[in-house]
Amino acid sequence: MTCQARCSLKLSVLIPVYNEKNTLLDIIRRVEAVPVEKEIIIVDDFSTDGTREIMKGIDSPDIRIYFHPHNRGKGAAIRTAIPHATGDIVLIQDADLEYDPMDYPKLIAPILDGRADVVYGSRFLGTHRAFLFWHYVGNKFLSFLTNLLYNTMLTDMETCYKVFRADVIKGLNLKSDRFQIEPEITAKIFKKGYKVFEV
Repeated sequence: MTCQARCSLKLSVLIPVYNEKNTLLDIIRRVEAVPVEKEIIIVDDFSTDGTREIMKGIDSPDIRIYFHPHNRGKGAAIRTAIPHATGDIVLIQDADLEYDPMDYPKLIAPILDGRADVVYGSRFLGTHRAFLFWHYVGNKFLSFLTNLLYNTMLTDMETCYKVFRADVIKGLNLKSDRFQIEPEITAKIFKKGYKVFEV
């Protein structure tokens, strides 16, 4: 892909939010600081800790905000955001500070280069932070089942950082409202035969 084509692509960053008043503005600043053309789409899943009030004070042409009238779950927030994405590449970003938006260039590179349709940002490849033991075991078990079912070698099926060509995620017809969204996304992209990279 030529530099001109790469530079003209836009990234849609989807941020599902629930009770994130202590980290929301910080994660928005970090996302905005990434040097790629982007839009930010935030969906509040009926926060009750003051997050909604903070969001009502955000005024930026590159940020669009949507509110759920009641709590529906992370999957529902992602599904609400997807139709509003106008970028060529869509990335899911949690509102806490576990994931570093400065990783975006690494995450989108395999798609820009035409090597991948979908990229997972694995927390278990290379240097990573320490995890709670049972979270680690649960994730490894789910990743193992995924690999068994779809003959793959994913290390981190539950990662937040999932990046897609826009047409891929818009064509998945997702149904899950809560955290089942993670295995649903993974199952559907493998069933459809998309090229998946981990970085």
